[in-house]
Amino acid sequence: MSLPEIPCLSLAIERLRATEVSHFAIHVIEAPYKGGYVLRDCTWSESLVQTWHAWQELFSARSLPPVPHVSEVKIPAPVAEATTPSGQPVSRGVRLMQTLGIDLWGWLFGGSIQSSFDQSQGIAIGQAKPLRLRLDIRDPDLIAIPWEIMQIQAGKQAISLSQQVLFSRTTSDVDALPPLRTDQSLAVLLVLGQDAAPAVPPISGGLDDLSSRALRDRQPTLKKLKLEQEAAALSQILQNRGGLGNPSDRNAYQYAAPCQVDILLQPTPAELIEKLETERYNVLFYAGHGEPAPDGGLLFLRPDMTLNGTELAQVLTRCRVKLAVFNSCWGAQPDEQTYQAIPRSSLAEVLLHHGVPAVLAMREPITDQEALSFIQAFAQALADRMPIDQAVAVARQHLLTLFKFNQQAWTLPVLYMHPEFEGELLKPLDEGATQFPPNPSQFGRRSAIASLRSLVTTKVWTVRGGLMRVGMSDDNDLVLPGEPGISRRHAEIFYRNASQDTGQPTYFLRDFSRYGTWVFTSGGWQKVHHQEVLLQSGVQLKFGGSQNSTLEFSVTAPESPDSA
Repeated sequence: MSLPEIPCLSLAIERLRATEVSHFAIHVIEAPYKGGYVLRDCTWSESLVQTWHAWQELFSARSLPPVPHVSEVKIPAPVAEATTPSGQPVSRGVRLMQTLGIDLWGWLFGGSIQSSFDQSQGIAIGQAKPLRLRLDIRDPDLIAIPWEIMQIQAGKQAISLSQQVLFSRTTSDVDALPPLRTDQSLAVLLVLGQDAAPAVPPISGGLDDLSSRALRDRQPTLKKLKLEQEAAALSQILQNRGGLGNPSDRNAYQYAAPCQVDILLQPTPAELIEKLETERYNVLFYAGHGEPAPDGGLLFLRPDMTLNGTELAQVLTRCRVKLAVFNSCWGAQPDEQTYQAIPRSSLAEVLLHHGVPAVLAMREPITDQEALSFIQAFAQALADRMPIDQAVAVARQHLLTLFKFNQQAWTLPVLYMHPEFEGELLKPLDEGATQFPPNPSQFGRRSAIASLRSLVTTKVWTVRGGLMRVGMSDDNDLVLPGEPGISRRHAEIFYRNASQDTGQPTYFLRDFSRYGTWVFTSGGWQKVHHQEVLLQSGVQLKFGGSQNSTLEFSVTAPESPDSA
């Protein structure tokens, strides 16, 4: 699927300065159909104020502004009962997460905006594609709000967890996107910055009193990061992205893109710039400490040297880095002055403003364990050639599964994407140069024949024309009715090109299904789900359930013309 073909709906939130302070306009700035460009006026309600401050009290590590005490504000449960079916009480964190998520959805998607969203999603479903949803928050005071938790009702998936609606933030106040390379492999520069909390500057050191106190209040939350462990894990998950079975086995089934990871340990700004300019990277990954500041925050490369977002943006755009990832505190938060957010001051916004295609940063501090878990899932999804916004959703789901819905770990990563960028980090495999095998009689030779054989009935199905579609519906080449877990459009077996080493044809399996496909390797049966694997002759497959019938894939050697 060509990424630019994904339907996109972009919404903008803007404060109406000529009216009351809490009056906003929400309007559609991009839609997949002409009638989708609608406008809605609304006010920020008192109940939203209360729920948002209750969220901050429970979850935020940042200093709160002086507001009326809200600990006694009753947060209504989004479900009828306050206990689970087993009688266990529902925690206040769960109820608050749902309440704020539902309230934010109702505020953003009220009236005509909801209609535009529904019709846009209908268009995407009709095209068998996800809907790309982008949110342009033009009022700095609303940037700190966790829009990623929005959900239409209790029990429904939060917007940023969905792979049917690919959610990201954006901004229209940007420089044009520079020309981007077409990449077939991941090239990552991993920068390990200062691994200990920076010294707190004195109040007279250039910060106003409130900013200095806020910084000092946050110091206890800044722990020494396990940067070497993080670097080793990221390098391993990328370079041994492993396919199935033992990553050290050269015959393992490789389905991910080739990857290169280079590491810089506490570089100077000059060393970082030189590395970016002399090598060719499409991903910058920074792990270390960061702080909000007016010019895009501060990254602490080493104890005596920092780099701000404006400075970093120059080299990233010049070197055409597509994705910048920051495992550092507050990268998606604007700086503040007397508890007022400074416009376009967060690291993510500044990089996007200067033309960096995609930036992933943390809304608040994230623990070492949470960060490492997210990194592993995100890196694997990128190596699997997913669009960036889909890869973030997959990694976010992983965080929620590990650290639970009522913890804010899954809400911390915030993705910003340039309005002109379609999320393509690597060229999708289905857009590569797929070549079909020659006709059997071409040039007086016969080509190898690929087929599937049932190990139960010995029936054989030939892969014709370099492609076999497998599934439950009648329009597939191999129809598999009556077995559990088979999707209507389950998988494809397709030819890409001949091996450079052996000259033999190369076939892949691509899974589209709900329940996956099982592949037998040296390590036993392994599940493939929404992935691609290289198929070698003799491999055994099960489509759907792990107890379903076994099929054997084989490629037979071509016959000579004399033996035909």
